[in-house]
Amino acid sequence: MTRRGRSHGWVAVALFGCFCGGVIVGWQLRGAPVLPGAQSSSSSVPSSPSVVSGSPPAVVSGSPPAGVSGFRRTSTDVFASAPQSAIDALRHRELRVPIDGFPVESMRGGFDERRDAGGRPHEAVDLLAPRNTPVHAADDGTIAKLFVSKAGGNTIYQFDPSERFCYYYAHLDRYADTLRSGAQVSRGDVIGFVGTSGNAPRNTPHLHFAIFELTPERHWWQGTPIDPYLAFRRE
Repeated sequence: MTRRGRSHGWVAVALFGCFCGGVIVGWQLRGAPVLPGAQSSSSSVPSSPSVVSGSPPAVVSGSPPAGVSGFRRTSTDVFASAPQSAIDALRHRELRVPIDGFPVESMRGGFDERRDAGGRPHEAVDLLAPRNTPVHAADDGTIAKLFVSKAGGNTIYQFDPSERFCYYYAHLDRYADTLRSGAQVSRGDVIGFVGTSGNAPRNTPHLHFAIFELTPERHWWQGTPIDPYLAFRRE
């Protein structure tokens, strides 16, 4: 190649280099294009759907929270008890023992017994009676809920007229034929029959009876347990 030819070659290389440099600088100033299928570093991750104001609460009115299979106390302290004023109010109501002829003194100590190898407190009394023995309402009031649970079987939650207290009847064989949630009952009405539903021993029919003081929200599944023996005892 002649000296003149080599000179023209270097000029061409220089011009091509300048052209490439200009393209690169312009590309950087504009921002590199995103290739199809590639994610831009400036792209944002889609956010989770926002909670719409006014959405219904997790707990539907009349239903217990998920995982709750019946009554639960309002305090994690298993030794917490209702105040004496609550016991006095119940005694003033002169409750009826739900099972005819069952002696009140036989309830003594039942509330404090432990269940599941001491894993949980009983917080109720067991009234032993033959299967299909009528169960009577302990007080006037309203049937707040008919509820079937794994532990309690066929159960009844009854509010007193002031809706301060709830009476809980469990392990029933069946309900009275006309009993419905929301029904008004009077002290002594037959509301169910003794059985062994739920986790009751099959050869030991009995009524599991509990009383608890409701919270201000008056949830049928929530409150502070009260020893029924103290409510029925006459001093």
